[in-house]
Amino acid sequence: MDQHTSSPITPSGRWQPAPRHAPFVVSVIGIAVAMVWLTSMGQNPLAAAMMIVDPRHYSWDVFSSLGGRLDALSATVASGQLWRLISPDFLHFSWTHIIFNSVMLWFLGSQIEWIDGRARLVALFLVTSLAANLSQYLVSGPLFGGLSGVVYGILGYCWLSQQRRPRFQFPPALVTFALVWMVIGFTPIPEMIGLGRMANEAHLGGFVGGLAVAAVMPARGRFR
Repeated sequence: MDQHTSSPITPSGRWQPAPRHAPFVVSVIGIAVAMVWLTSMGQNPLAAAMMIVDPRHYSWDVFSSLGGRLDALSATVASGQLWRLISPDFLHFSWTHIIFNSVMLWFLGSQIEWIDGRARLVALFLVTSLAANLSQYLVSGPLFGGLSGVVYGILGYCWLSQQRRPRFQFPPALVTFALVWMVIGFTPIPEMIGLGRMANEAHLGGFVGGLAVAAVMPARGRFR
């Protein structure tokens, strides 16, 4: 297979990947889409099994204080349910939610997987997942989900790492839009326009996690 056929970068320099260029991203999106169907958009008992803490095992009063949330999380982790730290990523509550997250994850995540390597993307996924999910849970409790925190983390990584070594393709205005939208999320506007309450702390936690990975891990990249 020649260079132009195997590379996701077209002769004109445009990023145009196929699934074979980013199998990890494809797998994450595939699992998330499957969970939308299996959990009936987060409405059946399987959804509770994917939350960071199973709310069915506690009275809601437990989640009304930070101490209670910490106790419930500690008990969950001590019982060996470590998957719950990551599984909320795959829980979505609307088609708009999953479609937007999937498009952004594919566009940016595929670039990281191909250019910086799959190991780098897996590490970034884990760090931003933990940062996003723990931030959201400690503030609001277990009723949240989605890949938005990871998407914000990937965007933060791409933006900061790009300053050291330009290699990713995305419009600079995307970062500005994402940050403005995150700020708007902390206001009543999303609920006023019918979007419901946003996982603002997950967005912020994921973004900070992505910046941290970019700051700690040296910029790298390959071009084919």
